[in-house]
Amino acid sequence: MRGLGFFRAALMAAAVFLGLGSGVARAQAQAPAGADSLKVTFCGTSGPLPIRDRAKACVIVQAAGKLYAVDVGPESTKNLMAWRLPLAQARAVFLTHLHSDHLGDLGEFNMQSWVAGRPAPLALIGPSGTDKVGKGFNLAYENDHVFRNAHHEHGEVKLPIAAGLLAAQVVVMPKPDAAGGATKLVLHDGDLTVTAIAVAHNPVTPAFGYRFDYKGRSVVISGDTRKWPPLATAAKGADVLIHEAQNATMTQQMSKGLAGMGNARMSSIMADTLSYHTTPVEAAEIARMAGVKRLVLYHLTQAGLPNFTPEAFTRGMDAGGPLDWRLAKDGMTIELPVGSDEIRFGQN
Repeated sequence: MRGLGFFRAALMAAAVFLGLGSGVARAQAQAPAGADSLKVTFCGTSGPLPIRDRAKACVIVQAAGKLYAVDVGPESTKNLMAWRLPLAQARAVFLTHLHSDHLGDLGEFNMQSWVAGRPAPLALIGPSGTDKVGKGFNLAYENDHVFRNAHHEHGEVKLPIAAGLLAAQVVVMPKPDAAGGATKLVLHDGDLTVTAIAVAHNPVTPAFGYRFDYKGRSVVISGDTRKWPPLATAAKGADVLIHEAQNATMTQQMSKGLAGMGNARMSSIMADTLSYHTTPVEAAEIARMAGVKRLVLYHLTQAGLPNFTPEAFTRGMDAGGPLDWRLAKDGMTIELPVGSDEIRFGQN
């Protein structure tokens, strides 16, 4: 029996590694039937620096048997496959902006969800330049798609090349209001709506956050931004605000340390990041302004680096008053059951 168990485990690992979506892998990928919900999975929670056990930015949102990604940073697809998320259910990727740490795994996510059985092109929704990104990845993976189709499409297995493409949709925001805020509905899929929110990541512009609303439950994902009060307006009353966070004091210390090591180039680049990110304290202020039920910090630039402690990173967050907050880590899940105010945190 031990040998049979080992064989099954090896078969499962091979199916996941190859992305073949075999009956074995797909049976494991399906979550047990349960109550209708809006569900979030963190598949990447670091900033651009290499952090052990943290992939770059990627948040998965699931609703009504469909799967959507907000950014797909490097290493994130590996996590999704290891956790056996149902990639065949992928319908869209929402890009917050076009920094490499937010889209570096786009080609793999698109390919693996297609091989797993995704039946149609993958929508790629984001700011100006998203069309170029889509065309670039389609070209880069063109030969790969042809080879996989030629080798694996036979019998019951179908791999239509057209279904493996990225279909880009560039979001053009309306004119900002007096406070600088702008939003636009970018997806209406049954009971799910997704709204793009203009944020402030200058000189990276435009840059977006996204709000997901499903049957009375809601999640807002900030993307990269400096403290931006219009984001609080767009997030009003949401169940969960997922907001980026970079500790300014730690960033300054890193910049000084790099300068002391003679690395003036990286010291300067590190110091530059102070102008377009949000500190944990500022993220807490935005959450209070929005009146959200929970705040989760992600895109944690310093998490996992030497001298990082959660206590130092989040110092001052509670000074502004009561707020339910926590730090994200790869594999964390949030489930928002429909018809309830419950917020369930879990871990893959």
